[in-house]
Amino acid sequence: MGMDKTIEIAVVGGGPAGLHAAEVLAEAGHSVTVYDRMPSVGRKFLIAGRGGLNLTHSEPMADFLGRYRPVDDGLDKAIAVFPPQALRDWCHGLGQPTFVGSSGRVFPESFKASPLLRAWLARLGTLGVRIVTRHRFVGWSEDGGLVFETPEGPVRRLPGPSVLALGGASWPRLGSDGAWVTHLQDAGVAVAALRPANVGFSVAWSAHLRERFAGTPLKRIALAFEGTVVRGEAILTEDGIEGGAVYALSRSIREAVGRDGGATIHLDLRPDLAASSLTHRLGDSKPGQSRSTTLRKAAGLAPVGTALLHEAAGRVLPQGAEALAALIKAVPLGLHAPRPIDRAISTAGGIAFSNIDERFMLRALPGTFVAGEMLDWEAPTGGYLLQGAFATGRAAAQGLLAWVNEERVSQAS
Repeated sequence: MGMDKTIEIAVVGGGPAGLHAAEVLAEAGHSVTVYDRMPSVGRKFLIAGRGGLNLTHSEPMADFLGRYRPVDDGLDKAIAVFPPQALRDWCHGLGQPTFVGSSGRVFPESFKASPLLRAWLARLGTLGVRIVTRHRFVGWSEDGGLVFETPEGPVRRLPGPSVLALGGASWPRLGSDGAWVTHLQDAGVAVAALRPANVGFSVAWSAHLRERFAGTPLKRIALAFEGTVVRGEAILTEDGIEGGAVYALSRSIREAVGRDGGATIHLDLRPDLAASSLTHRLGDSKPGQSRSTTLRKAAGLAPVGTALLHEAAGRVLPQGAEALAALIKAVPLGLHAPRPIDRAISTAGGIAFSNIDERFMLRALPGTFVAGEMLDWEAPTGGYLLQGAFATGRAAAQGLLAWVNEERVSQAS
C-alpha cells in the first residue's frame, strides 16, 4: 500500500451506498474511483424518487431501528452514527432542504431525486471522485486486483482497498442483478440466498375479477396478518396483489409461504368504520334494494370491493347485516408465491453481518469492505431502505479509513 497519505480506493457500485462511501473517502483526502456497470450512476435512486423521494423517516429512533430485520448491532450502530437527522442535514448541505410529511416520512422540498443527485454528483466532482461507467465487476485476479468486463474488454485494477456496494437483485435493468453473489462465494464469502422483499404476492383470482379489476387500486384499506394490522393502499394485478400495505407485511407473509406453502391475509375494506356501525348501516338499508346498491350506499364500497366480497364468499353473500359487516371488515385473501425478485422493491438475504468485522470489512478478504443491500438486512418502504444504504455506506468508508491507519501504523513499527 505504501506510506503516502493519499491512497487509491475503488468503490464498486454507483448507488446511494457506494456514492456516499466515495464521498466520505474523498473528503478524507484519498483518490477515489467509482465503478458502475450501467451507463450512468444513481439509476435506482432516481427510480426511487419517481413518485416523491422518501429519504428517511422521522419516528423515534427505537421504533425506527425496530423496522430492520434481522436485528443486528452492526446495522444499529451504523444508523446511530448516521441517523435520519444526519441524512436530512446532508441533504440540506446540497441545497435540498427537507420536510416531514403527514405520515412522518421525510422528503426533499423539491420532492424529486434528480436535483439532489445532480448536486451530489457536482460535489463528488469537486472532491475529485472519478466515475467510470460500463464496468461490470466479475471478481478478482490472482494477485487480488478487481476485474471488470467493459465494452473494450477485460480491465484489471491493481490490488488495493475497496468498497463493494453492488445492491441486491431486485432491479436488474438498473444494475442490481445479484451477479456478485457467485463472485463472492468463489472468494470464500458465505452469502444467504437473495429473496424478494417489499413485494407483491400471487392470488388465484377468478376470470371475472382479472378481466374487470386488474390494475384497480384499493384505497384507505387495512391488511391484517399474524396479529399485525397495516393501513394503506394496494393494487390488484392480473395475478395477485401488491402495493404499500402488502409490502409492509411481505416479510412475514414470505416466511409463512415458505413454511406453509401459502398464507391468508384479511382485508378490511372500511377500516375507518367499526363493525357495529357498519352493521347498523347495512341493517338500515331500504327493503327491496339490490345487494350491490346496499353495499355502495350503506357500506361505501366501490365495485372492486363488492367483487372482492364475492371472491371470498361466492355468488351468494351473507344475508344478515352482522355477518356481511364481518366479511367487509375481514375479507380473506389466499396468497401464494411472492412475485419474482425482479418485481420486488428490494432484496432480503446477502452477506451476513457475521461475515464482516466491526469496520464492515469482509473477514475472508481483508481490505474489502461492503455496504448497502449486499448485506443481509431488510426493511419496509418508508425511508428505511435509503437510510440503511447511506448509513452502511458511511460505515464501510469509515471502517476502511480506520483500517488504512492501522496498516500504516503496522508498517511503521
